[in-house]
Amino acid sequence: MTTRSLLRRPCRAFGLLLLLVLAFLVLRRYLHLEPGSCDHEVAQRLDWRSLVSPWLRHRQAGLQAKGEDFVLEDSAFWIFGGSVHYFRVPRAYWRDRLLKMKACGLNTLTTYVPWNLHEPQRGNFDFSGNLDLEAFVLMAAEIGLWVILRPGPYICSEIDLGGLPSWLLQDPGMRLRTTYKGFTKAVDLYFDHLMSRVVPLQYKHGGPIIAVQVENEYGSYNKDPAYMPYIKKALEDRGIVELLLTSDNKDGLSKGVVHGVTATINLQSHQELQLLTTFLLSVQRVQPKMVMEYWTGWFDSWGGPHNIRDSSEVLKTVSAIIDAGCSINLYMFHGGTSFGFISGAMHFDEYKSDVTSYDYDAVLTEAGDYTAKYDKLREFFGSFSGGPLPPPPDLLPKTAYESVRPALYLSLWDALQYMEEPTNSEKPVNMENLPINDGNGQSFGYTLYETTIDSSGVLSGLVRDRGQVFVNTVSIGFLDYKRKKIFIPLIQGYTILRILVENCGRVNYGDNIDDQRKGLIGNLYLNDSPLKNFRIYSLDMRKSFFQRFSTNTWNPVPEAPTFPAFFLGALFVALSPLDTFMQLEGWEKGVVFINGQNLGRYWNIGPQETLYLPGAWLDQGINQVIVFEEEMAGPTIQFTDTPHLGRNQYLN
Repeated sequence: MTTRSLLRRPCRAFGLLLLLVLAFLVLRRYLHLEPGSCDHEVAQRLDWRSLVSPWLRHRQAGLQAKGEDFVLEDSAFWIFGGSVHYFRVPRAYWRDRLLKMKACGLNTLTTYVPWNLHEPQRGNFDFSGNLDLEAFVLMAAEIGLWVILRPGPYICSEIDLGGLPSWLLQDPGMRLRTTYKGFTKAVDLYFDHLMSRVVPLQYKHGGPIIAVQVENEYGSYNKDPAYMPYIKKALEDRGIVELLLTSDNKDGLSKGVVHGVTATINLQSHQELQLLTTFLLSVQRVQPKMVMEYWTGWFDSWGGPHNIRDSSEVLKTVSAIIDAGCSINLYMFHGGTSFGFISGAMHFDEYKSDVTSYDYDAVLTEAGDYTAKYDKLREFFGSFSGGPLPPPPDLLPKTAYESVRPALYLSLWDALQYMEEPTNSEKPVNMENLPINDGNGQSFGYTLYETTIDSSGVLSGLVRDRGQVFVNTVSIGFLDYKRKKIFIPLIQGYTILRILVENCGRVNYGDNIDDQRKGLIGNLYLNDSPLKNFRIYSLDMRKSFFQRFSTNTWNPVPEAPTFPAFFLGALFVALSPLDTFMQLEGWEKGVVFINGQNLGRYWNIGPQETLYLPGAWLDQGINQVIVFEEEMAGPTIQFTDTPHLGRNQYLN
């Protein structure tokens, strides 16, 4: 049977299913159920099955692994998937990105679910706005895409701590990704909430979710043989009834297979394909083959190049995967942006934090534009479609706004008086264990440590990840992974010693994720004697952080500003807002906020030179721009209609 005929047979059932999903969407819109309203809460408790016809309600055969084929109901089914992470794309652009996926000839959306963003504080869940997972999944169904959900709890994804919440690290004995009671108790409570949202979206309940992944690349971690069976059971006990999958790269495939779960593979080149598929055959006999992650590009680290993969190589590998009889998921189809402080890091030989952009050299650019990869893959997948593909949506226009010259300024030292009361502690306390945020500690941003000294000498301590050292308000250098000591110059009398420590990103992959506490870790020493009596300020820079700064707080920008400092300016948008890219030439390192939205970090060591600013986050008229700069400010903030992600380096 040809590939084309395999793809055509489920079309009738899929069309009927989409009509039902659309009916539900229309009903929800008609009722105007706003999040947080009483009606919305009532609607969430409605039995989804009451909205589904008896024929669908009694259907039992979702996506199955039968012999060498995936089968959906009674028809062989090829998964042509692409990854888009809803939390990395402005909600206003979800539809645009998914329509482009459909127009490329793909039939399945895959997405991770980030625990750390959905449960920022223990027991407090957030599925609103850009984190509305259900709306994203339903939109995919409306557009005509199936969904493979990858709920973790660990997801890697180049996100801080691989998507695990930092408050887990308050437990000094925590063993992440194991059956350690402190971890499984938290997972159970999270899954109780998450799966109550996911279960109604499954195929057998009339939704688009055809498969669910069990954890993520656990074979390369493999610290507890009981862990993966526990996660599998946790999903099944909470009502997950669709096909279960695992996903592992070449380093972990031999240890990642779980009984009763279909194994899939992750790879970057067709040279790996034969080896990995042969191994799959040896461990799970005749099963359908799938490349869950074909890496269309790669992520970037601060101080490195911008990694790219040639479009012809991508087409060659995708073609080889299909020719080998494998289903495929393109990781990433559209990478988007790691807005705010959510970027992760790697730490093998040395610590390397990830840049803000998650462009990934993917099939669509960071801003959702088409690439040579898109054109070639659309033509390739179109040859299997059995008919013309939908036309690709028009590109969203870009613009270069007039430069912004910050008019107002507030040094960090002057800002301290407007912040919440500091934590007083005899010894330094790491971010996660600060007694703030209702006992959940600090997850992201900066932490300022202050104490008093009365002599010069050698200052030493364990700083995670990057600490700028000040004598009073004068910067004398940095402590980090490479620089573990710094000399304190001669001082007179009692002097304030300050260390501004940034969490540059918790490691998201590797076997050292248990050791990702940030801030000052343990004692801080001056001439080998531990310093005591610290005042500790949390600078998480959430929206509530800036609400403490009133209009009268700010001062005109002086000729010689004192750093670190906040700079305030206004971006005027005359017409309908458009996407743009912010460029900070002459600035050193910091973070940018537009109308309260954290665009992410910039750093002049590159490779990333521009920050993506979605037009959806701008208002017609005046837009507030705040820049927190650590060391040196440029005269203006510039805008361009073209991204600059750094010096290209082709991946091997």
